[in-house]
Amino acid sequence: MIRVVRLHFKDDKIEDFKNLFEERKEKIRHFPGCSYLELWQDEHDKAVFYTYSHWGNPSHLEDYRISELFEETWAIVKPWFAQKPMAFSTNSIVKLP
Repeated sequence: MIRVVRLHFKDDKIEDFKNLFEERKEKIRHFPGCSYLELWQDEHDKAVFYTYSHWGNPSHLEDYRISELFEETWAIVKPWFAQKPMAFSTNSIVKLP
């Protein structure tokens, strides 16, 4: 399962978010069930980020979402949002090398 989350931050919180992600990225990536993690920044709006992650199955993602790591991280970043986050769970249908 692939999870994409769009995060739009207040301008003065962009660097705070980047620093927090840098600090926690290895913990997130090595959470049981997570096999891949990327952070993207929008080309035109530097306050918009996307997390792109691969999860073994929906229960792995749910375990992460109820974990202390997620709850602690979310409590920090939630006040930094300029807009409500959007999350998408997908499955890959076609891959081309």
